[in-house]
Formats: sequence, structure tokens, C-alpha cells
Amino acid sequence: MKKNTIILVGALIAIAFMTYMLLSINTKKTEQVLLNTTPVIKEKGVEARSDIWGKEYPRQYDTWKKTKDSNKIEDLVEKYPQLAILWSGYGFAKDYNAPRGHFNALQSNINTLRTGAPTGPNDGPMPMACWSCKSSDVPRIMERDGELEYFTGKWARMGNEIVNPIGCADCHNSQTSQLEISRPYLKRGLEASGKKLEDLTFQDMRSLACAQCHSEYYFKKTPYTDKAGNKQIAAVVTFPWAKGLAAENMEEYYNEYGFKDWTHGLSKTPMLKAQHPGYEIFTTGIHYKRGLSCADCHMPYIQEGAVKFSDHQIQSPLNNIANSCLTCHRQSEEEFKQIVEEKLKRKNQLNVIAMNSLASAHLLAKKAWEVGATEDEMRKPINTIRSAQWLWDYSIASHGSFFHAPGETLRLLGVANNKAMEARLELQNILANHGVTNYEVPDFSTKEKAQKLAGVPFDKLVKEKMRFKKGLVVEWYDEAVKAGRLDKNWWKILPDNTAYPQN
Repeated sequence: MKKNTIILVGALIAIAFMTYMLLSINTKKTEQVLLNTTPVIKEKGVEARSDIWGKEYPRQYDTWKKTKDSNKIEDLVEKYPQLAILWSGYGFAKDYNAPRGHFNALQSNINTLRTGAPTGPNDGPMPMACWSCKSSDVPRIMERDGELEYFTGKWARMGNEIVNPIGCADCHNSQTSQLEISRPYLKRGLEASGKKLEDLTFQDMRSLACAQCHSEYYFKKTPYTDKAGNKQIAAVVTFPWAKGLAAENMEEYYNEYGFKDWTHGLSKTPMLKAQHPGYEIFTTGIHYKRGLSCADCHMPYIQEGAVKFSDHQIQSPLNNIANSCLTCHRQSEEEFKQIVEEKLKRKNQLNVIAMNSLASAHLLAKKAWEVGATEDEMRKPINTIRSAQWLWDYSIASHGSFFHAPGETLRLLGVANNKAMEARLELQNILANHGVTNYEVPDFSTKEKAQKLAGVPFDKLVKEKMRFKKGLVVEWYDEAVKAGRLDKNWWKILPDNTAYPQN
């Protein structure tokens, strides 16, 4: 009897196990079918709303939404007051924060003092191009209106249209869901650098989707005639890659083109502002040379049943060391973290030295002009400052440069500091020739002191920005919700963080 009972129990267990396995296999087959079925998100055009994409790609959408968690404001002008001196006369002297998650990108663009406080569609300090890397509405509008039309006019012109932050449509085709280059200017940049678009691989695309925004660019003034027959000037985002992707290649490009981003408010130097050349520096590093893409480290794969998908919580690999770094590196998580932190301290030390040298050079140049230095006397040190600051800015503007290419980052910082010191020596000699000896530059050790020297009317800018946020911005979102371009609850889930007091 006991023997029959044991056999019966064993048979029941075996049947239960087989049933579980069949259900599991069927579930995985169903998952595989769903995974291999490409839904059409939108029949024609670009679907800018990521919540619409999320209905077909819930896993990716749920992880993407977590990018909102990276919303802490780190005021880099507070941390490094030298920056206000380095960018005197330029928007970054007003307000510059560490990068946050993609979900926060559009809010950061609206909140920053750099974009000013326009009162209508035709005023404010910035051109339309300043939306280009902040919203999935950008490819939608480019396709609808044309690229040149998009790049025409002021930043506030389409505040009621550009309302969704960086999302699915920035990197994926709305009809096929495949990775695509949604910004035409990247295609032109690649072609200018000698790459053939037809030769691009899937692994290439896993970096180029990021390179659309994480690259150096300038606004090229481009005349055209609009559909109504009116002559217009478009400020078109352009990648300076025709001579190569190295910092010195781009400096040569800009010098030959006769380009400047602005004239420095203190030293009168015709300046270059590096934007965020993450892709370019990445191509000089060991990870790129070993065949890795941006997504390998910033979007590691997640396995759920039979479904394998990229983690769309795009963030620093140091926040996910086990799944990002340690798939190749063989240290423990704690050991790996300590190694990276030690290296970063060394890079930051060089960065501060270079910034101090550059800030002092600008202030020395200001004094030289004040005591009567001539343009002939100043030409050499001014050109040296321009080159030094470009190399410094290029080395740190992408924030992740030291992870992407530590050797290149340190090289650039070293050369930048050396050139800044050369400029300082030249300026000291000029001052001496004009009877000024033992001149000490003013104190720029705090944000308040540095911004005052740089001529930044901080309190006035904040007051104007708050009026803008309570007025025109509210109108933008109300219009966008009514037109169906934005979910009415979208902005309610984001804390409204800024580096300035919101009173």
C-alpha cells in the first residue's frame, strides 16, 4: 500500500512539474512572439509621446521613467566659481548645473537662466536650435515643417509644441521601432568625417543614437527661402567634423572658418564654447577601440523570462556597476568603485589647476586692456587664451570624458593649463611694459564674487525667470494638453528643482 502511495505521489509530482514546464515554455513562446512582432506606433510621422510608446514597450518605458529619479541639482558654478570668469559674457556664467536624467532634460532647459525669460514667441536670448537635444518633439517638428524652418527664429517660438522630454522617438523610428538617426545634422557630420551611412552597423547605431546630442556643434547661419517665398536665416546645428574628431582638428576647423561663439566679457577674447563632445572623446578611448558602444555601459541588457531588453534607465555605469562594469572588469564592486574614485580625484585636481590658470589669464588681460595695451600687443596672448580654454572645455564638457578616454582627457587638461600659463606670462610682460608690476587678480573664490566680476546680474535674472515660469510656460503647457501633444499629468510627477531660489 505504501509503495502504491509513493508511486502515486511521485506521479502527481511529475505531472505537476511537466505541467509547469509546459506552461513556462508556452509563456516564453508567447513572449518571444511578442518580442519578434514589431508594432507600428504611428502610421505616419513621429510619435513624440513616450507614454504612447509605453503601451507597446512597457518594460523599456518603465525603466526609462526611472531617469526622472536623477533630479538632484548640483550647481557647478557654486562648486567651481572659476566658471563664471571663464564664461563671462556668455550664458553659462549665469547658470550651469551637472546633468540630470533624460526625463528632466526639458524642465532643465526651461528652468535654466541661460534661456532667459521671453514674454512671447519673438524675444529672448536663445535661438530655436537650443531645443534640439532636449525633446522628442524635435524630430516630429523637423519632419512636419522641414529642418530649416525648425531652426528659424527664437527659442520661445515653439514652447507650446516642444513639451515632451528626451524619449523614444529621439532614437527609434515610429513605424518600425528600429534605431534611427532622427537628427539630419548628425548624418551630415558623419559624411563630412568620411563615414558612409550605408556601412553603419547595429553596434554603430547603439552609439550614434547618443551621438545625435552628445557631440560638439555650433549654429551655422544658413540662408534659405521659406514656403511662402520669404528669405530667412536658419541657425542650423552643425558638427565641425570635416577635419577630424580630435579637439585640435575642430579648433583648426573653427579657426579657418573664422568662428567664435562669443567675445569674452573681460579679456575680449573671441571664444569657443565646447558643448558636450562625449561621442568624439569616446572614440579615442579603449572601450570604443574594443568594440563597445554607449549602450553597452549605459543601457545594459535585462533578462525577464524569454525577453531580453536594454535597460532604458540611462545613467552613469557607476550606479549599476554589477551589470555594467563588472561584466568585463574582474574586481569586486567596492574595489572597482575605489579605483575609479581615486582616478577621478586626480583628474579633478588637474581640472581645478587649469581653471584657475585660465581665470587668472582672463583677468590679467582685462587689466592689460585697462592700462592701454594695444591690439598688436594683445593678439598673441588672446589667441593663446582662446586655444587653452577650448582644449580645457573640450576635455570636461561631456562630463563622462574621463571614463570614456582618461588618457585623452588628462592630455587635454595638461596642454590647456600649459597654454594658459603661457598667456599669463605674456600678459605679465605686457603689464610691466605699461608700468604695472606685482598685479594680483581679484578674488573669485565664491560664486557671488566671481559672478560679480563677470558682470552677471543674478538677482535680476532670477526675478525675470520666475515671471516667465508663472506666465508664458503655463500657457505653453495648457495649449499642449488641449492639442493632445502632452498628457495632462506629465509635469506633475517632476519636482521643480533649480539652482536658484524660487520665491
